[in-house]
Amino acid sequence: MIRVGIVDTTFARVDMGSIVEKTIKELLPEAKIHRYTVPGIKDIPVAAKKLIEEFGCDGVITLGWVGKTLTDKLSYVALSVGLQLVQLMTNKHVIDVTVHEDEADDEVKLYEIAVNRAKEHAENLVKLLRGGGEALRPYAGKGLRQGLPDVGPIRT
Repeated sequence: MIRVGIVDTTFARVDMGSIVEKTIKELLPEAKIHRYTVPGIKDIPVAAKKLIEEFGCDGVITLGWVGKTLTDKLSYVALSVGLQLVQLMTNKHVIDVTVHEDEADDEVKLYEIAVNRAKEHAENLVKLLRGGGEALRPYAGKGLRQGLPDVGPIRT
């Protein structure tokens, strides 16, 4: 049985955890899903590590929300470094899905980014869990983005 961890926050303005949970259940119905909610992004790395070590998750997807201030952006750097360490310490994929408030000027667009990014990264995690490092190889160098339009390759 594949075990998937989902970490989300109370600071997020969109319930991306439910979007990810639904997507994973559709693509990987046999998966056991463990969801762990924390207050903010700096709390995410330990939750991801706990899901791997204490709940036996094969991979984790984390869902963060970053405000517009410099303090918020520095908190994101701390999160990012923490997640890299979790991956290196556990040898498991931790897919970071983060929405930054300054990615869009209006809440409708911000919502669309969050939904799309959560869903597409959940799909990526399922591919990695099913097929390992070869699973995403057909998409390498394609300029794909989650949450915003793809930018495409420089050369085809």
